[in-house]
Amino acid sequence: MKLTMKLVRHATLLLACSMALGSAWALGDKPLKVIVPAPPGGSSDIAARVIGQQISEDIGRPVIIENRAGATGSIGLAAMLKAEPDGDTIAFGPSNMLVEAPQVMKVPYDPLKDITTIGRVAFTSYVLVTGANYPAKDFKGLVEQLKSRKGKTSFASYGTGTVSQYSGLIFSSGADLGMQHVGYLGSPPALQDVIGGRVDIMFDGMVTSLPLIKGDKLRAFAVAGKTRSKYLPDVPTMTELGYPDIQFQGQMCFYGSSKLPPDVLQKLQAAVKKAASTPAVQQRLLDVGLEPDVSVDSAALLAENKQLFQRNAGIVKKFDIQPN
Repeated sequence: MKLTMKLVRHATLLLACSMALGSAWALGDKPLKVIVPAPPGGSSDIAARVIGQQISEDIGRPVIIENRAGATGSIGLAAMLKAEPDGDTIAFGPSNMLVEAPQVMKVPYDPLKDITTIGRVAFTSYVLVTGANYPAKDFKGLVEQLKSRKGKTSFASYGTGTVSQYSGLIFSSGADLGMQHVGYLGSPPALQDVIGGRVDIMFDGMVTSLPLIKGDKLRAFAVAGKTRSKYLPDVPTMTELGYPDIQFQGQMCFYGSSKLPPDVLQKLQAAVKKAASTPAVQQRLLDVGLEPDVSVDSAALLAENKQLFQRNAGIVKKFDIQPN
């Protein structure tokens, strides 16, 4: 009899746990839509699809990826905010959509009040590169080469009002190089001109530059992240080289409306963290040049975004950066 009662209690406990777990993952019956404010095939799109597939398996709902590229992410984020804030429509992409783009362009929302960060899944570093045939072989030689042609050199960026531009401006100013900024619509065309020697240098994201570095088309001189990159462990940081202000990282995050009900937000946070912590998902992120990380919660990310927004606003003001 005692054994029977123990088995009944054990079964009841398991059922209760199962029901609690089910309610934790079940966000509804409709598909979960993830808006990616970037074209198909890029790092944001790939990461969203990899993690989205795992979320779908975990919560038992289809996950649909919808690409809404344009206006440095604002089109996609605006589309997310137009949907009902019920947790069925969220967004995924880099944090520059919140802390960089709104500095130089008008967006139809307040990036720090209308949008909440559900969770960070990875980050990417930025790297200072030249074409592989550039005369300089190390950072000291690069500075000397640029100074010898002061006022006649240029740096590329993948867009006005981005970390790519900020880093180049701070470097040029700090080293007294007098470089000219050449803005492009994205990394690929900018990198082609760097490789071809039409532009001297560029601070670019690791995801797009790393394959070209490995393919001996670009030469890496420094990393603009907080720490050295696991992809280029022998390449020093700009801080190590005497430029502590050039310290940037791209955060890859899921976003939702700040009007999400607290219980729905918690379920989404749990689903994202669980999926992004899966070893197979983390390996796929590593494969495309992203460094998996789920250690920062939403409150900390909001505080970090506020700090970055203010810092970037200061950079824009200092260098009088104007929209194209």
